[in-house]
Amino acid sequence: MNIWQKFIETLRYIFTGRWSEKDKKKYVRAPKITRHENNPVLSPTDKNGWESIGTLNPATILIDGRVHMLYRAIGGDGVSRLGYASSPDGLNFDERLSYPVYAMPSPRINVKECLPGIIKRYDPVMFPSGGSWGGCEDPRMVEIDDRVYVTFNAFDGWDFMRIGAISLSKDDFVNKKWTWNYPILLSPEGTRHKNWTLFPEKIDGKFAVLHSIIGDRDDEVRIEYTDDLNTLSKRVFVSPDPHQASNNNITWHHRVRSAGAPPVRTDSGWLVFYQAMQEGEPDRYKVGVMLLDLNNPEKVIARSKVPILEPDMYYENNWKPGIIYVCGALVKDGKLFMYYGGGDKYVCVATAPLDKFVNDLKKGEKPRISFVKKLFG
Repeated sequence: MNIWQKFIETLRYIFTGRWSEKDKKKYVRAPKITRHENNPVLSPTDKNGWESIGTLNPATILIDGRVHMLYRAIGGDGVSRLGYASSPDGLNFDERLSYPVYAMPSPRINVKECLPGIIKRYDPVMFPSGGSWGGCEDPRMVEIDDRVYVTFNAFDGWDFMRIGAISLSKDDFVNKKWTWNYPILLSPEGTRHKNWTLFPEKIDGKFAVLHSIIGDRDDEVRIEYTDDLNTLSKRVFVSPDPHQASNNNITWHHRVRSAGAPPVRTDSGWLVFYQAMQEGEPDRYKVGVMLLDLNNPEKVIARSKVPILEPDMYYENNWKPGIIYVCGALVKDGKLFMYYGGGDKYVCVATAPLDKFVNDLKKGEKPRISFVKKLFG
């Protein structure tokens, strides 16, 4: 690149705030996160028919130093259920139950009239969602006031896609007494929604539901606050369907899918991972990260200029190519753990020192080099 090309590229950044893709890779500081060398950490098993096809999209929480995981499992009948595993170090899962810990009653009928564990059988010719024909998909999990809450996609065909929620006491969860309450549906009837998640603590005494990362402005997300999750589906509020949203160039991506794991509290703000696609690569889900203001979490105060993880490993392409899907994140002993599904088939994990990751995210909002160095360097 000669000096005039550099000059033009510099002017482009000054007036648009965007680097070219080439310069992003060359100059922009990205928060670094490293895949676990022994990924995947969980894989499908023929020992249990209910998880013989896929084990993916894991939700996680930390209780008394141990990482507890609920993962989406797909069986030979095409139904998604939730399995359980746990780990002392967040990397090696030495406990994995042989049975599903939750199965979604049919969401199209009054769930209070269902018996726990009854599953509607799905038509195998229906277009699959992430490899299954319905059930309880893509959980997100938090602990609030000694109670464990799980939100998930209640999928019963493309004409019925709503957000379900279940909960039980922390004591019952730790002791594996699966006394889940009957599921409630958080999203309004007759609308299509996926991937809502709770904040891991109440904000101003209310549950905070991150239901969309597509705000009215690029530096906003959408959060709904409520005293009672049971009443949320009766409210009227804007929550765009990401499948229908128009493309919008923000930093490295032009189309966002959804928030990933529940927000992670840090001293600098709420850390939120999300899935998005770059222009020209609509079939590759990549991971971005943003920082939300602690006092006003609807405001985005930092965003990665480049993807922090791209689907380049075999286990991210083995079943459904090009898929990285984050559903869990936590901090343990100063280290950030990000849990994700690879290729709609495996459970994987990536880690980073928390403080460095957050600091690099904040620094990455500005060019890594000065105007003069970019022009003449």
